[in-house]
Amino acid sequence: MTHATPETHHREAAQPKVSDPHQSAFRRAILALAGGSCDDRIVHLAADLGRASHGELVGVHVVEVGWSMPLDAEVAARSEGAQQILDHAELTAETLKARLEPVLLQARDVGAALVDEATERSADLLVVGLPYRKRFGGEFAIGRTIPYVLKHAPCEVWVVREPIPAEVPQMVAATVDGKELR
Repeated sequence: MTHATPETHHREAAQPKVSDPHQSAFRRAILALAGGSCDDRIVHLAADLGRASHGELVGVHVVEVGWSMPLDAEVAARSEGAQQILDHAELTAETLKARLEPVLLQARDVGAALVDEATERSADLLVVGLPYRKRFGGEFAIGRTIPYVLKHAPCEVWVVREPIPAEVPQMVAATVDGKELR
């Protein structure tokens, strides 16, 4: 028989918590929809994983309002593109036999709005897409929304990055005695 000493109890408490793989995927998931190539991938993933547990899908599109405009200016309601993003996600979910509740928000910061929505709805999962982008100079760019969400979300966060686009190899020309060889 082993007895837990304060020292062993402290070590057990310090162990990181890992999601139970046998537990249902989620009860309620917030899907961050940006209108990009990741949206379909996110909806498919969440619909497939939430099907067995009848997980609730909430598709959220955030229209960012610049500091030069009042926050209550009706930017989002007038945006046809924002509504198309939500309609497309809802249709995608329907084809997968899932229901997605569309939510259109406007905020100063997309990351903060997503975290607030996950908190208010007691979501146990927040899924964000990450398009494969490079900054000027060739460095991979993650943006500012995902780091904010990872740091502040009250629930699990899944980041779904799109595949690296296939790049067309460029021919390198060499010269010999001033003549180009290919």
